[in-house]
Amino acid sequence: MIVNPTKVDDLDDVRSCLAAVAAELGVPEPRLVETTAEDPGFGQTREAVAAGASVVCALGGDGTVRAVAQELVGTDVPLGLLPGGTGNLLARNLGLPVTSLEDAARIALGSTVRRIDVGWLVVDPSEEQLVDPASPTCPERADNVHAFAVMAGLGFDAHVMDDAPEDVKARAGWAAYVASGAQHLGDEPFGLEVRLDDGEPTRVEARTVVVGSCGELTGGVVLLPDAEVDDGCLDVAVLTPQHLLHWFGTAARVLTGRRKDGPALERSRAKVVHLRSERPEPCEVDGDVLGEATETLFVVQPSALDVRVG
Repeated sequence: MIVNPTKVDDLDDVRSCLAAVAAELGVPEPRLVETTAEDPGFGQTREAVAAGASVVCALGGDGTVRAVAQELVGTDVPLGLLPGGTGNLLARNLGLPVTSLEDAARIALGSTVRRIDVGWLVVDPSEEQLVDPASPTCPERADNVHAFAVMAGLGFDAHVMDDAPEDVKARAGWAAYVASGAQHLGDEPFGLEVRLDDGEPTRVEARTVVVGSCGELTGGVVLLPDAEVDDGCLDVAVLTPQHLLHWFGTAARVLTGRRKDGPALERSRAKVVHLRSERPEPCEVDGDVLGEATETLFVVQPSALDVRVG
């Protein structure tokens, strides 16, 4: 169990709950390993796999889940999801418990798995890291290559993640992102070239781009209604609102679950998404802001990760 200690109130209670569930299911008592400010779960997961763990669970925010998931890609070790943090987005998109640690632990320590896709974001890729859209391959691991199990974004989306303070998220939950987003509604759009798979590039004046393997955002909002965790594709939303009226229209379209796009929202699907922006923009993966980039590459790796679902 990879645990972010800042996301739980009492580690002893967590240990007791997990030990009780393990005893009930007749499996060994889980070992708890804490994340640190220096390592949010990558190294701890590698050590768990090397030690022969039969399942590695993430208990923390979406960033903890992402770190564990990234290191489990390419192994036969499944990921278990335990509720913590604000979003619990992967668990929500998979229909898993997000309020009861006990219920989530029974599933994580069970035997049923679901194989899901993983997305990769390459920040300012080198020529060697660009992939052939006609036959895309997973990029090799490098410092500028980051996995995401839910969504990644560029522009407004990353600004919102970056400006939502941890203490406010702890108190207000998803509403902290609403407050953060309000601060950036008036930001200037940026010129963006978008290329999907081997199609021709198109140019837009964008505010944000969201690329996801899952469709549901924080607060139960579904931005990408056609997204499936195991369809071998990435779903893409390009938002181009030019004024507040566009923002309100786009928000109403998303909040009411309308699948038809509007003048400031265009959704599509691809296996490879290549973006070039005219100015550096912040980018994020599963809520972790990575810094600014002018070129980003998103690639799907189908059926890359096993997740315990029962």
